[in-house]
Amino acid sequence: MINRKKEILIGIVVGIIATFIGMFFYSLYSASTSNLTQETAIKVFFEQGKLGHLISMGAILNLLAFFIFLKRKQDYRARGVLLATIFTAIIVLILQFI
Repeated sequence: MINRKKEILIGIVVGIIATFIGMFFYSLYSASTSNLTQETAIKVFFEQGKLGHLISMGAILNLLAFFIFLKRKQDYRARGVLLATIFTAIIVLILQFI
């Protein structure tokens, strides 16, 4: 039982880290196409109210982590990544109404 919780927690952490890495690379891509610094690009996302867009684009890397865990038959870690993705979707939904 404890092992399952540990595996799910590992999946959640991997999902959150993958989202932040995806956000980093997407903001880097946006900055390079707009001739801005990465910090300025993130500020522009925030000022335009598109922070949810940045987060959701970053969460695309969770697909990669999810399918890698499934392929390795690490179902509980895949479940953790799925939970992190659902949590990310809820945050994006909340940001749409703020």
